[in-house]
Amino acid sequence: MVSVLTPLAYIAQRWTPSPKTVRRAALSAVVMTVVIIVTGGAVRLTGSGLGCDTWPKCTDDSLFTTSEQGIHGAIEFGNRMLTYVVSAAVGWFIVAARAAKPRLRGLSRLGWLQFWIVALNAVIGGITVRLELNPWTVAVHFLAANALLTVTTVSWLRTREGDGAPRPRVPGPVRKLGWTLVVVAGLLVAAGTTVTGSGEHAGDSSDVPRMPFDYASVAQIHALFAWAVCALALAMFFVLRVVDAPDDVRARARDLLLVLLAQGAIGYVQYFTGVPEVLVGLHMLGSSLMWIAVLRLALSLRERPLAEPGAGIPAQSPEAAAVPTA
Repeated sequence: MVSVLTPLAYIAQRWTPSPKTVRRAALSAVVMTVVIIVTGGAVRLTGSGLGCDTWPKCTDDSLFTTSEQGIHGAIEFGNRMLTYVVSAAVGWFIVAARAAKPRLRGLSRLGWLQFWIVALNAVIGGITVRLELNPWTVAVHFLAANALLTVTTVSWLRTREGDGAPRPRVPGPVRKLGWTLVVVAGLLVAAGTTVTGSGEHAGDSSDVPRMPFDYASVAQIHALFAWAVCALALAMFFVLRVVDAPDDVRARARDLLLVLLAQGAIGYVQYFTGVPEVLVGLHMLGSSLMWIAVLRLALSLRERPLAEPGAGIPAQSPEAAAVPTA
């Protein structure tokens, strides 16, 4: 019986990417996810959410944007096209993870999870357009993009590890504090969608309905979550020094504090200056960077050793510790 190779298996037989190539493929998916989140915000902030007023076509008669739709159609269509760039980055990671030697099945699973999230969020985006920017589906669309950011970031960090069982690098109570920080930061991101959904940036110049919340109240709740995240991050910063945590772990706690400081400043300035579009866009970028920094810190609290000594790249190598914050 002649066995038939899948395309990925065929590539894996003939190509072995270097560990650096695998890491670059994973990082490209992280970067493109951040780009599409920020450009999605630009679509909303420029009132271009219905620049292409149907889906999957841009108009009833054209797959592409037309001159009649003007700049709003170009912005919305451009954001849709970025989905293909994200898909290409995810595809590159899937191929690189499958072809890597030794094969790390955990990375391959994460790659395919990225693929399904991209596909699901494309459908959610289409539903959002067909429902004329219903604020609840817009929120789900944003949260799905952050789910993709979560998986791409974890994939990037896992390229420096093996498939072995996790091994702690700090005491148990510190790890629990780290995961509490992840949960509260996730709630902070989710609370941000209610602020946006209740605010003035509806995504289109027409009368788009808003979430039935008082904008000032949900903004204050969002700020409370932000202060909770800052308090937990500050606690982590000092606790890691008390327990003499590895240098790279302490560096990630420091990086998170710097991101939070910048993000908090932008958030308060935009609130007291009438929520200008430029600052809202910067705040969305800051949200993505904050989430990446939180995940980097949490996952640095443990390591996953390689199955075979000497294979691949050791977890938490000096090179890994030197990687700058995304």
